[in-house]
Amino acid sequence: MAKINFGGVEEEVVTREEFPLSKAQEVLNGETVAVLGYGVQGPGQALNLKDNGINVIVGQRKGSKTWDKAVADGWVPGETLFELEEACEKGTVLQFLLSDAGQIALWPTVKKHLTPGKALYFSHGFGVTYKEKTGIVPPEDVDVILVAPKGSGTSLRRLFVEGKGLNSSFAIHQDATGNARQKAIALGIGVGSGYLFETDFYKEVSSDLTGERGTLMGAIQGLFRAQYEVLRENGHSPSEAFNETVEEATQSLYPLIAENGMDWMYANCSTTAQRGALDWMGPFYEATKPVFAQLYKSVIDGVEAQKSIDSNSQPDYREKLEAELKELEESEMWQAGKAVRKLRPENN
Repeated sequence: MAKINFGGVEEEVVTREEFPLSKAQEVLNGETVAVLGYGVQGPGQALNLKDNGINVIVGQRKGSKTWDKAVADGWVPGETLFELEEACEKGTVLQFLLSDAGQIALWPTVKKHLTPGKALYFSHGFGVTYKEKTGIVPPEDVDVILVAPKGSGTSLRRLFVEGKGLNSSFAIHQDATGNARQKAIALGIGVGSGYLFETDFYKEVSSDLTGERGTLMGAIQGLFRAQYEVLRENGHSPSEAFNETVEEATQSLYPLIAENGMDWMYANCSTTAQRGALDWMGPFYEATKPVFAQLYKSVIDGVEAQKSIDSNSQPDYREKLEAELKELEESEMWQAGKAVRKLRPENN
């Protein structure tokens, strides 16, 4: 592992330099990786592993939209694409990539096929961390590992195709074979990670649930909406409000922050923008930190996990979700966004 200084704190990470793809292929030689689920993370991880020379099969419910997507992506029924239970039987590494609710439902089937020496792989610590709520308690004679890409499966695949990588965390919950750590890192390299940093299942799920509800989606949508509405209420057009709120951020500033950092961004904008950003950073910090503290407490107390389980297990969950997403889609701000995206030069 490489020792890297992160803002004065030294941390060990795994890069492709000390753990190249050839080493990952060697560690996984003779394994059959069964990717269970072809929804959010499944396609990116499965395709990246396949393109990296790892023996991969996909398990999915036949007749589902995701089964058809797997076929469209080149997985062959009866050869590399199977019903979930058959994939569980054939795989030596079971990548459990169904939704949290899907994992709860399929767990009895998966557990039945976890024979001694196999590995159970997660990309989210939810099921194991909240075992009292999910019932997911792996047998003691299998490896239980985690690789969690820090982004969507779509981004994981896109960056891989571009010759880049998406950073991932990894964790070892149970090492039955003595080879769990090597296997986890090899799979992390195989799915296309930029670098890997170590965590545990509890820390992964608590940081992940906080991030999703916070700056990754929940908080950012709340901030976007608040600024957009204030601009609209004060006579600004939808185009002006959306461009100043979302378009400039996502198309211009956020990519520069990703490349160079916020310190660089502050140093490379107008003096007027510098002064205003520095002055208002404090009030926004003071206003939102208590909300993040409240959110984190809700996560570690298990409230967010229980909400997810209760909501996702309802028979009308999909209908209610679609109604909420439709309301978001049809809001003026995101309708303005749809119009703005069509006017981008690359779309004309």
